[in-house]
Amino acid sequence: MSHNQTAPDQTTPDQTIPEGYKKDDKGRLIPVGMIKDIDMQRDELVQEIVSNAKALNDNITHFKIQTSGDIQAFLELSAEKYGIQLGGKKGNINLVSFDGKYKVTRAISDRLVFDERLQVAKELIDICIHKWSEGSNVNIQVLVQDAFQTDKQGQINTGRVLGLMRLDIDDVDWKKAMTAIKDSMQVAGSKSYIRVYERQTDGSYKAIALDIASA
Repeated sequence: MSHNQTAPDQTTPDQTIPEGYKKDDKGRLIPVGMIKDIDMQRDELVQEIVSNAKALNDNITHFKIQTSGDIQAFLELSAEKYGIQLGGKKGNINLVSFDGKYKVTRAISDRLVFDERLQVAKELIDICIHKWSEGSNVNIQVLVQDAFQTDKQGQINTGRVLGLMRLDIDDVDWKKAMTAIKDSMQVAGSKSYIRVYERQTDGSYKAIALDIASA
């Protein structure tokens, strides 16, 4: 930039960048003529990819909303044929085309959380481990310890905790602990998943990929 050329005032995020300038990663306005060709080409490529990605994301979101509504409307229509009214949107549904080639699945997944009674369960389980310390199954002790470990966000792994309830252990304190776990479970929310499948020549169904990672 020459001594006579001065950059305009720096913009705030909601202001338009002046023609002939680009903002760098520090928020400074840089004359386009001072930017290397390779940097300009890289920026154009990234901007194009991001624009396409956002458009694709919007299309997927629209597809999910529309498909979920269409499925729910069909379920209500089907229920009307039998003179009943559905009570809500819960439940997993499989819809198959007439020729059996395609299958659409709507799955509802509840997000579970635990209240303070989970700590009660942990204390009861600790009592069990202490009682079993002589000659107890080491694998069960490790399984219990892993179940109550938290991730980086401080969250308990729901699947591991529920896995404890599948253990057939005849102990009064253990059974109390399992009851406390069951009572502590709360549904924090539900999420709907739409999956579309195509039947293969061997009769199995293969999901039609709707995300970049699995496409």
